[in-house]
Amino acid sequence: MDAVFRALADAGRRRLLDSLNARNGQTLRELCGELDMARQSVSKHLAVLEAANLVTTVRRGREKLHYLNAEPINAIADRWISRYDRARATALADLKTALESEPMDRPEFVYTTYIKTTPERLWQALTDPAFTQRYWGVAFATDWRTGAPMTWEENGHRVADPEQVVLEADPPRRLAYTWHTFTPEWAELHGIGADVLAEISREPRSRVSFSIEPLGGLVKLTVVHDGFAADSTVLEMISSGWPHLLSDLKTLLETGETLPALDEGPVPAR
Repeated sequence: MDAVFRALADAGRRRLLDSLNARNGQTLRELCGELDMARQSVSKHLAVLEAANLVTTVRRGREKLHYLNAEPINAIADRWISRYDRARATALADLKTALESEPMDRPEFVYTTYIKTTPERLWQALTDPAFTQRYWGVAFATDWRTGAPMTWEENGHRVADPEQVVLEADPPRRLAYTWHTFTPEWAELHGIGADVLAEISREPRSRVSFSIEPLGGLVKLTVVHDGFAADSTVLEMISSGWPHLLSDLKTLLETGETLPALDEGPVPAR
């Protein structure tokens, strides 16, 4: 955690985080213009923030986009703050909220975490029903070939739809698929009302991708969930669910155990 606190100690780096919180997914040139800072200074600050995992990047064609990343703040909250008086951790809680919020000008969720495992083991955890059931409560029926259909099963409820398909499958490096169909049975399972179900059913189908990169004894996992309309309710839901789900995945792979279940109802990432 030392790298996180060192990164946050500098006012210039905090300004960069504020800029990304206001408008996520910016290029280096956009950040320089936004903050009126020299390109070299912004590059150095971004390198520190990336090393602390507070900022993650995604390449889109020739552009390199920078995003806030909530993972290190979640780690502080999960592993440290629960031991102390949370009233004294207001600043970190506010930052955690800021890091997890998604701006509407680039409606997507981006999250990077580092897991002590192997790419092959992580791929298995993302695709094997025995794994996904433990930390997600969902099993996928598919052969994991590009273009293959996917059936989602949760608590005995199966969702099949021709538009639920594998988009990319390059084990153990990259996986992508379309998100599931929102059915009345799924909504009832998660306590979601008819009005919300009707609203999210009208939204375009989103997609999620997983990029797996070995780094020594660790694996860098970057999750990008996109394809949302502006002001998406689904984006708001999955942005709350993914951090806990990915923390659970990391904990399972590193310790063999899962985190305690959420108390506030269904995990919105499902």
